[in-house]
Amino acid sequence: MTIAFLFPGQGSQAVGMGKGFYDTVPGAKAVFEEANEALGFDLARLVFDGPEAELALTANTQPAVLTASVAVAAACAERGLRPAFTAGHSLGEYTALVVAGALRFADAVRIVRKRGEFMQEAVPVGTGAMAAIMGLELPAVANVNSSMQIVIAGHRAAVERGVALAKERGGRMSVMLPVSAPFHCSLMTPAGARLARELDAAQIADPKLPVVRNVDAGVTRTAADVRPFLLRQVASPVRWTDGVRRLAEEGATTFVEVGPGRVLTGLLRRIITDARGHSVEDPAGLDKTLAAVGGAGDAAPGAARR
Repeated sequence: MTIAFLFPGQGSQAVGMGKGFYDTVPGAKAVFEEANEALGFDLARLVFDGPEAELALTANTQPAVLTASVAVAAACAERGLRPAFTAGHSLGEYTALVVAGALRFADAVRIVRKRGEFMQEAVPVGTGAMAAIMGLELPAVANVNSSMQIVIAGHRAAVERGVALAKERGGRMSVMLPVSAPFHCSLMTPAGARLARELDAAQIADPKLPVVRNVDAGVTRTAADVRPFLLRQVASPVRWTDGVRRLAEEGATTFVEVGPGRVLTGLLRRIITDARGHSVEDPAGLDKTLAAVGGAGDAAPGAARR
């Protein structure tokens, strides 16, 4: 059994995420404490107590989801559940790089805090939008989540026209998404330029295990690949379908979604029909996953974080 960890992105957040591990696993608690110190405010309080509206702000959501996911990965490691590969959806790619040992957690949590600020500031609130299109193949999209789910992004008027056209052409369902900015499209280019300075200051190492990228479904195996692909990711489509298939081609046989929510587990079944998927967002989920996989899978050496 060869395990790939999948890490969620923005949209999977929920007040209280990670609290079960924070209360019971020293390594998970240490992750939240390190995030508080790196950011200079009590992120743990916000994650566990809310308010939900404040947690939903992009600049808060991104470090919060990263921290909760890394904490869950630390809890998995303490129980012997470790991956041979990692991948993450959008923001989740940073988590994947932390767990693979390419990015220090303290650097990553500061970077994604800034990433959230830059992405929000790139387009005034209300100017851009995103929408999910079901049942149609489109040539230019923000996220290719599965063959049945595509996300478009851009100026609000253009996205609204896209939704209307999809309905006219037989799309099963098309809905505007409740997001504050049009992520993963060319409108995010200014955010990428500002993010470059933050990544320049980070310590980047060769990953201890392969990380499948969002931009091209390629595999990051060296430090030299980390920065350029993270910069491209900001304004490029998330090719999630291709990435999951690449994990399978590389030898992954079991997929474990690590962190809040079960979005990626649901998408998995639409990408690889016979895939074995599990989710770990709380201690009960970890117990269930360990029972299903029979303990740790094949994994490269390395810790859950750096």
